Amino acid sequence: MARPNIIFIMSDDHASRAISAYGAGINHTPHLDRLAKEGVRHDAVYVTNSICTPSRAAILCGTHNHVNCVTTLETHIDNRLPHVAKSLKSSGYSTAIFGKWHLGEGKAHEPTGFDEWAVVPGQGDYWDPAFHFPDGSRRVTGYATDIITDMSVDFIERHKDTPFFLMCHHKAPHRNWQYHPRYAGIHAPGTIPLPPTFEDDYANRAAAAAAAKMRVRSDMLYEDLGLVQPEGGSEIAGELLVNYWQMRKIPDLQEGETITVTCAETGEQFKFSDPKEFAEFKYQRYMSRYLRTVQAIDDGVGRILDKLDELALSDNTVVIYTSDQGFFLGEHGWFDKRFMYEESFQMPFLCRYPAEIPAGSLSSDIACNVDFSPTFLDWAGVKKPSYMQGVSMRQMLRGQTPSDWDQVAYHRYWMHNDEIHEAWAHYGVRDHRYKLIYWYNKDLGQAGARPNGAPPEWELFDCQKDPMELLNVAKDPAYVHVFIDMLAKLDVKQADIGDTPEHDSRSVLAGLLKGG
Repeated sequence: MARPNIIFIMSDDHASRAISAYGAGINHTPHLDRLAKEGVRHDAVYVTNSICTPSRAAILCGTHNHVNCVTTLETHIDNRLPHVAKSLKSSGYSTAIFGKWHLGEGKAHEPTGFDEWAVVPGQGDYWDPAFHFPDGSRRVTGYATDIITDMSVDFIERHKDTPFFLMCHHKAPHRNWQYHPRYAGIHAPGTIPLPPTFEDDYANRAAAAAAAKMRVRSDMLYEDLGLVQPEGGSEIAGELLVNYWQMRKIPDLQEGETITVTCAETGEQFKFSDPKEFAEFKYQRYMSRYLRTVQAIDDGVGRILDKLDELALSDNTVVIYTSDQGFFLGEHGWFDKRFMYEESFQMPFLCRYPAEIPAGSLSSDIACNVDFSPTFLDWAGVKKPSYMQGVSMRQMLRGQTPSDWDQVAYHRYWMHNDEIHEAWAHYGVRDHRYKLIYWYNKDLGQAGARPNGAPPEWELFDCQKDPMELLNVAKDPAYVHVFIDMLAKLDVKQADIGDTPEHDSRSVLAGLLKGG
């Protein structure tokens, strides 16, 4: 058989729970579900750094962020680095990327290794977005998800007779969740179930959980929810997100207060005097907008699958769908990502390749985003370069996981105490049952990180007994030996990938064995 085409579709901030194939029941995504039905749904793929730019670098290069040096949102890729598209291009594949790049702009950071590319600057716009092309920049009229799909479909049509590698990278469903009017009639506010942890008080957790400014009830903007921002200062309109922007947070209603907000689309006014009711109103508008943007992605995936069928390419084309990380959909009262907690840490991963992958497969073997590029190269018959740290998932996706597969995922978030979300720096490991997190809480001179003097803390979760991660058992004597085992796995993983620890295992072990 000829070498397969490879289509890698990645959205931005798409939680697994917002794909109906994963069974949450909050929306219906028939085209994404088709990938799961005709291929494999993977339930244990994890991001090595739960934030957009570093995740994209890890995927492209197959390396952890301390190796590719893209550690935060404010670090950019050196486009002289080797990566998967360059390897595939040199082996005879036609290569392209359309949509979100988010690895920097200008000659030192723009895409290289692609025969064709059109990428949005920064986060990009939902409507009439600007695109950077090899010959300059221009705006393209329309809705971003549709435009990126159009570019991808056109590329497939023009390269149907040669093997191709296509990265279709959607902006959606990234904040601020501007949906196309054709989806206005679905996911009406008030119809979406509230997560059981929405009113989490962050007791029995590290201090980082309570400190983060990612709460639906207090940290969302007027524009996030499609509401009119009132004129005036903080006493009237709410606090500024950052002091150099004019975007303001919707106030968290306090007992005895009343607030009226206005829908920007319809002019309808909503008046609240109950803080709980107002918080849930915010959640419903957030989720309604978020899920409507997801629906456009699902339809775009359907268009790509239909085009492959039309061109008789389906049997010899690998189609992968994922997101650059997970996302909080009200769990623990949060939106956004950044944390190693499961909703942010786990990536959706659906893959169809009829020549190899049994239809309707499920996989729960642990993999990470650094494993994607080695997998692409394996399918293409290209030897994995020595610099890549990831391992091919090909056998796993065929249901033939090697007996020596490393069932441990590693995560490190570097952007300590960032200006907007105030998420703290940490690293950790997860196996099939337990998760160990070390909040080292240092900026380490990283771009976009800020010191705050927070002391380090350990968290240990029994993900089998406590899947919602509500109880830190790091100081529970019953879990001492689990802590020791997970600490050993952390040390092995950091040594294996060459990452520098901020903890001293000898002193940690001494404290554990003393019961302190």
